[in-house]
Amino acid sequence: MFIDETVDRESAQKLYVQVYSIIKGRIEKGDWPTGAQIPTEDDLCRTYEVSKATVRIAISELVRNGLLKRWQGKGTFVANPVASIGMAMKTRLTEDMFGEGVSARKEIMFKGVRRMPEDIRDILETDEDVYHILCKRVVDDEPSYLDESFIPLALFPGIETEDVCGSSVYDLIQNKASKRVFKVVQNIEVSDITGEQAKLLSVREGTPVLQMHRLLISSDGTPVAYTRLSGSGRKYRLQTEFERIR
Repeated sequence: MFIDETVDRESAQKLYVQVYSIIKGRIEKGDWPTGAQIPTEDDLCRTYEVSKATVRIAISELVRNGLLKRWQGKGTFVANPVASIGMAMKTRLTEDMFGEGVSARKEIMFKGVRRMPEDIRDILETDEDVYHILCKRVVDDEPSYLDESFIPLALFPGIETEDVCGSSVYDLIQNKASKRVFKVVQNIEVSDITGEQAKLLSVREGTPVLQMHRLLISSDGTPVAYTRLSGSGRKYRLQTEFERIR
């Protein structure tokens, strides 16, 4: 192991940020190529003369950002680094009826831990419990659409204490979850609504509704969340924004 960088204890920058930057730099320069095992936490502590807590925070952030991956019982290895070059896409669903003089509100129908629903199990590729968030958007006292999110508990310890209603699922995962979002797969379809969803939207079972499905995926290919938006059949406009990542 050859490392010439050192931490600067006189710097205002936190030590774990400095260790993070040093390890990231070595990966980007190819000193530790893809698939290589990095030194142990103890070795890194001795090399940089920092605490194990400092090293663990730095490594955890590198794992969340997809630069490193942990293999239970084997160690920590360099993942396939991906440069942040390309386009970012933001999509939102708006209604023609939203405008001046329109009364719109969001109602929280459910938030909490539940067993993995059968129709979500294959999507998230796990049998673990999920944190389920179900919201209903009401416009002029009429149900407009349902917004659901399913997040595996194992990927987001402590989500019960977060403001899941005041933040987007994407922002919550990026800021607090053990893995970050690397890719979003989105599908839009028209399908017949049934069961409890039909009741919440006050429509007959079998009524065609617009559905937007989003699967949030981490850099190692693991699904980290699934969201589903179901509109009640009014006119919608799908707005997509593309922004270059520099």
